[in-house]
Amino acid sequence: MGVLSTSEKKFVVGDNGYVLEDVPHLSDYLPDLPTYPNPLQDNPAYSVAKQYFVNMDDTVAQKIVVHRSSPRGTHFRRAGPRPKVYFESEEVYACIVTCGGLCPGLNTVIREIVCGLYDMYGVHRVIGIEGGYRGFYARNTIPLTPKGVNNIHKRGGTILLTSRGGHDTSKIVDNIQDRGINQVYIIGGDGTQKGASVIFEEIRRRGLKVSVVGIPKTIDNDIPVIDKSFGFDSAVEEAQRAINAAHVEAESYENGIGVVKLMGRYSGFIALHATLASRDVDCCLIPESPFYLEGPGGLFEFIGKRLRENGHMVIVIAEGAGQELLSECMRNMDQKDASGNKLLQDAGLWISQQIRDHFATRLKVLHLKYIDPTYMIRAIPSNASDNVYCTLLAHSAIHGAMAGYTGFTVGPVNGRHAYIPFYRIIERPNKVVITDRMWARLLSSTNQPSFLDPKDITKGRDEEQPQT
Repeated sequence: MGVLSTSEKKFVVGDNGYVLEDVPHLSDYLPDLPTYPNPLQDNPAYSVAKQYFVNMDDTVAQKIVVHRSSPRGTHFRRAGPRPKVYFESEEVYACIVTCGGLCPGLNTVIREIVCGLYDMYGVHRVIGIEGGYRGFYARNTIPLTPKGVNNIHKRGGTILLTSRGGHDTSKIVDNIQDRGINQVYIIGGDGTQKGASVIFEEIRRRGLKVSVVGIPKTIDNDIPVIDKSFGFDSAVEEAQRAINAAHVEAESYENGIGVVKLMGRYSGFIALHATLASRDVDCCLIPESPFYLEGPGGLFEFIGKRLRENGHMVIVIAEGAGQELLSECMRNMDQKDASGNKLLQDAGLWISQQIRDHFATRLKVLHLKYIDPTYMIRAIPSNASDNVYCTLLAHSAIHGAMAGYTGFTVGPVNGRHAYIPFYRIIERPNKVVITDRMWARLLSSTNQPSFLDPKDITKGRDEEQPQT
């Protein structure tokens, strides 16, 4: 087994096609850092923890369904407390920032980071950055204590305020450096994680002892690699109320149709799971599955059939579904929000009007009710399931930062929490430059690393990419 690295990536290649996609560590660019015993082993409330410190060789497999002859495949470093830490409790100065849209559970994650740092590691200097990334240089900070955050998990939204855009890497890192912050917890979606990755790279370039940790947040549940994003269960549960209202409206009228639009810009997880859970939905439209309106097998034909059979129906549509069907005059093709996301038209309102127009002369009576709970389902407090999940995410993030890991996102992979390098979360990996010595070591393995696509590999000379 050998440790291979490029300028941006670390991976370990083992026997039988085993590949560990490792995360950066402070010691990668700050050698000879001192270590300290983990305070958990002396904390009476966590005395049992020392029996369960994570072994340095523990990893989590990305793919667990394999054939007998399949390579072991890609793994990630397992999350959890380590026997040694790279920060003394008194020296830690942590900050938390929330970016992007709202999501159930944001306040719970904030609360559990604060309480976890205080209770587990004795860290008493934690601040909140107000207003997203621009808050690092444009707003004041607020002190965060366990008493101050005690009840925030019972409220929706984020006490730290949030925003889109406003990312200025130099100003942000300047602020981190000037304040003496050495642990940065960034909560947000894929755009936010991209920003966190850039911040980490600048911090590494400057040689600062600062851990940058991402906690993935998106109500759409479309973060790569991880099993599920926090807040998703709460959103699906709240969506049931809108679907139930649409069903009541639809079945109370002759030829009644209830249309519910749910969040889902490029993925229809909320719409799909809410549909499966409710059992009152006749048709679910999601971005991943194109549909058409007219002709055999079209949406209009299905609606007519359903109305003849049952006298009413319920349609759930994700906000990103059917965008290609909208006329060019209704599109904002070049308009984007502050996060760089393309502005979408209201697919629910559009599909409702199309249904009305099509059946206006075909049915004597048509009652269509359109319900849009988009911002209602993301503004609620998190439910019990998400509260537990948010606690585990927060604690895993803290353990990783204290252990000196940086430049990673935390999340469950096949049910086990793991540390995932930023590049796996935010984008397809770039070309991997492998030196002759690395190449020979790779070829000596029985099975090739499953994550390395041949077209993504270029060979370089050993002196161009020194081995570490």
